[in-house]
Amino acid sequence: MAHIQKLGPNRYRARYRGPDGRERSRVFRRRSDAARFLNAMEADKARSEWVDPRLSRISFAEWAERWKGTTAHLKPKTRAGYESLLRTHLLPAFGRVPLGRIQPVHVREWVAGLAEAGLSPSRIRQAYQLLSAILKAAVESGYLVRSPCVGVSLPKAERREMRFLSAGEVDRLAEAVAEPYDLLVYLLAYGGLRWGEAAALRRGRCHLLRSRIEVAESLAEVGGRLHFGPTKTYQRRTVVLPGFLRDRLAAHLARRVPPGPEALVFTAPDGGPLRHANFRKRTWLPALEAAALPPNVRIHDLRHTCAALLIAGGAHPKAIQAHLGHSSIQVTLDRYGHLFPDEMDRLAEKLDATHEASSRRAAASMRHGGGAEVIEFPRRGENMAPDLGERSWGGEDSNLRPADYESAALTH
Repeated sequence: MAHIQKLGPNRYRARYRGPDGRERSRVFRRRSDAARFLNAMEADKARSEWVDPRLSRISFAEWAERWKGTTAHLKPKTRAGYESLLRTHLLPAFGRVPLGRIQPVHVREWVAGLAEAGLSPSRIRQAYQLLSAILKAAVESGYLVRSPCVGVSLPKAERREMRFLSAGEVDRLAEAVAEPYDLLVYLLAYGGLRWGEAAALRRGRCHLLRSRIEVAESLAEVGGRLHFGPTKTYQRRTVVLPGFLRDRLAAHLARRVPPGPEALVFTAPDGGPLRHANFRKRTWLPALEAAALPPNVRIHDLRHTCAALLIAGGAHPKAIQAHLGHSSIQVTLDRYGHLFPDEMDRLAEKLDATHEASSRRAAASMRHGGGAEVIEFPRRGENMAPDLGERSWGGEDSNLRPADYESAALTH
């Protein structure tokens, strides 16, 4: 049971047992303060909100270090990004602060300070999301009752404008690139692979008799070191290649790629895996200038170009999702939905055609029959031939469709 022990003048020890059965105490100068403390502890235990005070006194830096030990499953690039955010934004603000003393107002002030310092909205959101994840883990581990990351207004991140190349511009760009990287340009633009997926493509995953490649691996560079790992969405996918690209890739495999299923399809000029920074500096930027294309076109824009080419060709959003390897169709529509206005116009035209066909049938029926056909059922007690009802009712299609129903169906 909780009780108060007098230690001497102006010294009172409040004792209580936590939910774990261990006795804890705290010394106060006034008996009334000790009593309020014990009442608060008992109320927290009753609400299942009690937290060991010693745990909440652990600094944010100490807890963040423990939390990092639970992230071994993350990709090296993700872990490096977290390390950077901790080092530059989280630890300077909260490193020495005990977990239990971080309040929502402190988090709001921190977010406002990042904005005033000129940090981009996307970077602020990343930093806040990391802080929220670390403190949520503290709640789940019993170090905090609740997370202070609540009710925080974040700046709206502005999505970077996408750049789409036309098929002709892709041709110009590929012509400005020396072999075999012209093939890489076509693979990115028509296969829709991410840079890391193309750099990690291996001979054994090229199934050209079926015009397909298997995307199952990605290459990332972190701190100067290369890491092979799963794709961004941790999922494998199969990409169907157009004929011209299949033939070019087959010739490239025959001439330039060593035998063996593990051989990389694309390598650096001096051997070894491709590095994004080197390729951009030595090959990409000179090719943009030679092809008279804007210097701000990114390698990743070829992936957006693939989406635009597929949409222009009438591909269904679900097919585009599968081709690009998005985690859901919602991602596809969020990113490229604005490229579908013509598709919506076509849907409206098909609906209009359906309505017009239905109106023509109704008008023709009125001209020939003078009105809607009335089918009389036999009065009670009258006999009806077994097939009469079926011929009178079921002989006509009770679910009238326009004559061109199949062509008017919304197939997109």
